[in-house]
Amino acid sequence: MSQTAIPFLFMRGGTSRGPYMNRADLPEDLDTLADVLIAILGSGHPLNIDGIGGGAAVTTKVAMLSKSEDAWADVDYFFAQVSVVDRLVDFKPTCGNILSGVGPAAIEMGLVEARDGETPVNIRAVNTGAKVAALVQTPGGVVSYDGDAQIDGVPDTSAPVDLQFMETVGGVTGAFLPTGNLIDVIDGVAVTCMDVAMPMVIAKAADFGLTGYESAAELDANSDFFARMEAIRLKAGLLMGMGDVSKSVTPKFGLVAPPQQGGTVATRYFMPWSCHPTMAVTGAQCLASCVLTPGTVADVAIPNESPARLVLEHASGTIEVVVDFENTSDGFKVNSAGLVRTARKLAAGDVFVSGAVWRGD
Repeated sequence: MSQTAIPFLFMRGGTSRGPYMNRADLPEDLDTLADVLIAILGSGHPLNIDGIGGGAAVTTKVAMLSKSEDAWADVDYFFAQVSVVDRLVDFKPTCGNILSGVGPAAIEMGLVEARDGETPVNIRAVNTGAKVAALVQTPGGVVSYDGDAQIDGVPDTSAPVDLQFMETVGGVTGAFLPTGNLIDVIDGVAVTCMDVAMPMVIAKAADFGLTGYESAAELDANSDFFARMEAIRLKAGLLMGMGDVSKSVTPKFGLVAPPQQGGTVATRYFMPWSCHPTMAVTGAQCLASCVLTPGTVADVAIPNESPARLVLEHASGTIEVVVDFENTSDGFKVNSAGLVRTARKLAAGDVFVSGAVWRGD
């Protein structure tokens, strides 16, 4: 049977990588779409040898773009997390690192017209409803990937992509604190369950007998820790109203510890079955919000001026988040969070799937 060709851009977005595709070039039905994405990435093999995935959760991500019908947004961004080996696709979360490439990709695809100098691109994250304003460097009306911006976890420098995240609170669960509590105790471990940009379960590293400064490889090798963490995550998912999350990558899990390198807090972020080599953009916002909220497990010095500039130490360096917030009579309120990321176009053309998976009709 012949193969089906599907146009794509292959891009690095932040510290993640994957195909960026026009939603109109893919099947509408989500079950068929999942089968197509599994074939594209090569899920089912640890090296994704029969697809274009990279054998890690940060390289098996997909961005699907379309012109938005939202009055505010220019483009809709639909995200899919494809598992490396389990042949699963999760459409529930979004990804802020992959989102870093959405603005440039939308311009490259002709979904947004470039301006001379800088081009603003308003993005609606379909999965969570979040709104993100991106500013892309477009000298001469062409996307530029060259620049002096550097982010930890990526070699060399690139053009900056400024991101401002809005309406990120409760995108999945409908609440800032999905359990209604600042702290819940699950299996004897105090956790904060929070939904800002990404629903997360956050705990102190010390409560697992960890320093919080371990490398990603050291944590990935700690099977006892992962077994404890997953048991807590599953119970937290129920408490957060998310149901059975055993086959979902959300809620994510995070650890916090006192800073070691001059930052605001030391963090480790889990995807959730492996440690992120750096830090998810969405996770950074949730962790920063946890730090700024009095009474959570993030027991560090809390900035009291808004916007607050927080530096999160992660497994490969640091990430800076600027959070505009208010302390109101109803509690802590996040207005927006800003970050600077980078992106780069790596390849463009067609990716092929077997006609037995999808004939393109």
